[in-house]
Amino acid sequence: MTKKFVSLPVVESSIYIFGGHQRTVPGGWSFFEQKHQVFELMCVVEGQQTTEIKGVSAYTYGPGDVMIISPGTLHTNWNASKNAEMTYITFHFNIESLELKSEIISTVANKVLKADTEIARLAMKTAQQMVQDSQKADLSSEKLKIKVQIDLLKFLYGLMVHDEHAKGSNSKYSEREAQTAREIATRIEDRIEQDEVSHFSFGDICRELGISQGHGHRVFKKVYGVTPLHFADEQKYRKAKLLLGSPENSIEEVAYKLGASSISNFSKQFKKWSGITPSKYQRQMIGKRSVKTVKEGGYFE
Repeated sequence: MTKKFVSLPVVESSIYIFGGHQRTVPGGWSFFEQKHQVFELMCVVEGQQTTEIKGVSAYTYGPGDVMIISPGTLHTNWNASKNAEMTYITFHFNIESLELKSEIISTVANKVLKADTEIARLAMKTAQQMVQDSQKADLSSEKLKIKVQIDLLKFLYGLMVHDEHAKGSNSKYSEREAQTAREIATRIEDRIEQDEVSHFSFGDICRELGISQGHGHRVFKKVYGVTPLHFADEQKYRKAKLLLGSPENSIEEVAYKLGASSISNFSKQFKKWSGITPSKYQRQMIGKRSVKTVKEGGYFE
């Protein structure tokens, strides 16, 4: 019997993909040491690559093998051969879900996933699909962006299904650490989700939980791969975008609601987050929501 009412979930999400490419490099190629506040997927198509994770180990892997490098990880990549070419596909990605971030870090990050494993096959399929999509001349820029997002979402869903079976095995943090990190994240979110964000410090949150700032910082980064400050910035940026997306909110009001000391400081911070000013972002959003017809224009909700 068909249910008379089925509720659909509220979805408020943001995914970020950048630096993606497929490249063939000569023997002896190397790339400088780097780290990001996001995940990096590295897939070897042909040849052998070595990825050194600072302070841990160097891993050499070949065709079909992949690595998912976690946020904040210092790493260096190079062609393991001095003579033979190597082809790889890579892209960086960020997701809002702290739960999924922690599961990726706990179960599959910073280790070689061999070509015959389920996750490696899924990762390679995803990366190759993104490359194929990017070569399609019939896809507009907007269609390509949507298609690549779909590719990533399918990959993330596959990771979630895999992690359900892998939980508890070889976890990189304890359940107590996971609980502490969740409590810190929840308190940060609660403060930023208030109608008006009042000033608070990480020390305030740690005192509420009865832990030291050093311990709180270490545990949060261990579980989620980013610092509490970076996470708070992400939440403020998300809220700023939502507020600026509503035409009724002035930039001054948005700055006030985010607890900024001045409009100038808010504008500088927003440009640091997004690369554009709040006024330009708001114009872009209003333009996207504008309805143009022969007889009328307006906004839609």
